[in-house]
Amino acid sequence: MELFQTIQSSDHEQVLYCHDSATGLKAIIALHDTTPGRAMGATRLWPYTDEANALQDVLRLSRSMTDKATCANIPVGGAKGVIITHPEAKTDALLKAYARFVDSLGGRFVTGQDVNLSAQDVRTMNQITNHVVGVHEKGGGPAIATAQGVLLGITAAVEFRWQSPTLKGLKVAVQGLGNVGQALCHYLSEQGAQLFVSDLDSQKTAWIQQRYQATVVPASQITALDVDVFSPCALGGVINQSTLPSIKAPIIAGCANNQLANTDRDAALLKQQEILYCPDFVINAGGLINVYHELIGYQTARVNNHIHGIYDTLLEIFNCARDTNISTVEAAQQVASTRRIQNQHRTA
Repeated sequence: MELFQTIQSSDHEQVLYCHDSATGLKAIIALHDTTPGRAMGATRLWPYTDEANALQDVLRLSRSMTDKATCANIPVGGAKGVIITHPEAKTDALLKAYARFVDSLGGRFVTGQDVNLSAQDVRTMNQITNHVVGVHEKGGGPAIATAQGVLLGITAAVEFRWQSPTLKGLKVAVQGLGNVGQALCHYLSEQGAQLFVSDLDSQKTAWIQQRYQATVVPASQITALDVDVFSPCALGGVINQSTLPSIKAPIIAGCANNQLANTDRDAALLKQQEILYCPDFVINAGGLINVYHELIGYQTARVNNHIHGIYDTLLEIFNCARDTNISTVEAAQQVASTRRIQNQHRTA
């Protein structure tokens, strides 16, 4: 891999490789845009098959964070961190070593919890650096806020597609029952939706089945179910050339990052198949909104209003895509670009 060429082509400001021999830490921090003064993006811990895959992931995730923040009307740039290891190898010493790298950036990078990191892990990092969020789990924490935003996104998509104000009776397939997926199942059940769920952890599926009368589906079958909404809430890349031909759901709306294996190609194919796709970097912004308000002073009503903006932004994107005959991803990028220019004019 041509590292500098890869970084340059993704339009990043800075990419840092972090290594600590005492703990075995190997991590990458990608800063896509710090022009607003700081960039935000959570850190995930994952056993990547190789460092090239880790780099590709952190570059994609950090790039989408810039658009996520812009679409969510948050005045920060995008960044991301990845720690390359197995979850069972996670130690407080390793987290503190990573936190020292975060702290060395002097606030240009603010991070929090993503896959395989918990709120307690963030609190451990907070012993070393103040440039972390999610420490106090305001409003139930970022996972709850993310699920609330995804519920609003599903509601917006259903209203746009079928002019229906309710989710009652709709069939929703939720792939992945992590913290966000479980919370989303709770909210969907409250709205009267019929749940179909899958996860590699049978204990999680059994719990959701018992609590919400959900139908458990093998992981290999969840993408092809004949449902109203498919909600990817696991890792990225689930929408790809292999799964696209079998997707029957007319709406895709979930919390996973990088749901499209190839953004441009798969977005165009979804449009061709007349599937209404909620761009991931728009619908899953609730967690970012929640932790951003920790930085500026948390007020519950203000946070809830901000998260509700996800509903309005998605309706704007859907209308733009329909009126200009483009994919919803292209429409979301247009909305992000317009808002970015407007923000630059305000601060000029």
